[in-house]
Amino acid sequence: MRPNRCRTRIIGALAAGAVSCSAHAQLAQNLTIHPKALALGNAVTADPPGIMAIHYNPAGLTKLDGRQVEVNLLGIYLDNDADFTAPEGYNIFGIDGLETDPVTGEQRDRVANSHSHTNTVALYIPGYGLQKLPPGPAMAPSAGISIKKPGSKLTFGNAFYMPMAAGFYREKEDPGSYQPKATALQRTTYLSPTVGYEVNDEWAVGAGIHLSHMGIAADQYMRAPNMLLGVAEVLQDAFNCESGDEPLAPWLALCGGNVGPWDDIGALSIDVQQTMSPTYALGVMWEPTDWFSWGASYTSEADMNMKGQFAIEYTEDWSGFWQSVNSSILGAIGSAILSLPSGAPRESGNVSLDLTYPQHFQTGVSVKVHPRLTLNVDVGWTDYSEWDALEFRFDRNLEFLNAARILSPDNATPNSLRLPLGFKDQWNWAFGAEFHASSRLDLRAGVEIRDSVIPDDQRSIMAPFGGANLYSVGMGYRWDRDTQIDMNLSYLHSIEEIPADTSCNINCDGITNIIYNPYAGLDVKTSLRVVMAGLSFRTKF
Repeated sequence: MRPNRCRTRIIGALAAGAVSCSAHAQLAQNLTIHPKALALGNAVTADPPGIMAIHYNPAGLTKLDGRQVEVNLLGIYLDNDADFTAPEGYNIFGIDGLETDPVTGEQRDRVANSHSHTNTVALYIPGYGLQKLPPGPAMAPSAGISIKKPGSKLTFGNAFYMPMAAGFYREKEDPGSYQPKATALQRTTYLSPTVGYEVNDEWAVGAGIHLSHMGIAADQYMRAPNMLLGVAEVLQDAFNCESGDEPLAPWLALCGGNVGPWDDIGALSIDVQQTMSPTYALGVMWEPTDWFSWGASYTSEADMNMKGQFAIEYTEDWSGFWQSVNSSILGAIGSAILSLPSGAPRESGNVSLDLTYPQHFQTGVSVKVHPRLTLNVDVGWTDYSEWDALEFRFDRNLEFLNAARILSPDNATPNSLRLPLGFKDQWNWAFGAEFHASSRLDLRAGVEIRDSVIPDDQRSIMAPFGGANLYSVGMGYRWDRDTQIDMNLSYLHSIEEIPADTSCNINCDGITNIIYNPYAGLDVKTSLRVVMAGLSFRTKF
């Protein structure tokens, strides 16, 4: 029964991993939009950047005159690492993990005291799904247009950009490829018709509709180091399966394929998307003097029913083991009573995911404390408590869910799976400073304090994000009367230490754990570094 649970935990965790890119959400939010905003630590609600005010504060569109076009390009480099360390006495059912984990020889070398590393970005391309990019920096473009007639109080704008984007790809031999080998979460806003209205000399308001595509995908290898698979390996050794004999046949057969706590079960992929996910954005700005401004913005949530496909390709050993068990008398009786796996080499079908894109509120001030110095301060809130659990529904009854409903009736039925996440809301602070070096040149610096939304007992290497600070510098240059150029260089670093048996999304070693734990009993340390360099060009036409 336990191996069936393992598969339930596997698909749930992969989906969670894909969405724990949701935890990517916290760090991927507002990282791929505008160089000025990044240079000021995203403290721009009272000082929105150009046409991308559509995202940060729609009221800021009123600052733009005439017809303007903007193009932004951000280069992103990530360095994603994880260390797996076996503590003293590392074993499963008496099997020494230091000798048995990893599998070596002709198979992938995954060492119990080993290092995982990737600097390869993966994206979700609408219509194509998960795509691996070449190693090195990835490029995130955005663009927009605004129109304001002379003397009008209305400014119209529209933009294409990615408010949330995160993903990575590991090589086949990487020890982290059990969680996962590749994953991407991406929200692409392809239309955002927005209007800003200048109420009077002090007040401005704005509103917009954002039409977006949302995609989540992940691929990973699967294993299930747990006590019952340790029992299976000990029994196979006791039966001397290597000799090819079945001492208890036809009553019980266990030698159809080699299984154990560190043997691969197979590979799993999942891909879900929603092509039309609308939200709305509201904004307000107040500028009572030329040295002070206040702004606030709100972006609504979006309830989504994402649809796509999943597939599980089992190894020959895993399928052969269960085919052998079911061919015996006791195995057939046990399978009928307990809904044990049948030994199918592959399961696939359609899957849907209910997910809410969280609402976001941000407010802040911009104060010109000196003719040459402006300081910005923002505070923002995102409703990640909406991600308390993920709800998956499959288009057919699946054997890997049959036993799960017995073990966890609150979270599983033959064709659905509920995966608890327990994410929490966060308030984040942002600070920016702008030095007006000349009438044309502004020098900028900023920091954003980005606290983790993931509880300690839900951490994993799928979303290697704890609390992290975003540090940035940049500049703005007025090329001529009609042209503005902005640049930034930003750095973010997050480190997490996950001692053995502390997070049941990665390394719990208890027999009753339902969430996928491919590194059960191991100490895990994650490190994520992200470097971003951006260039923005805006001009009148």
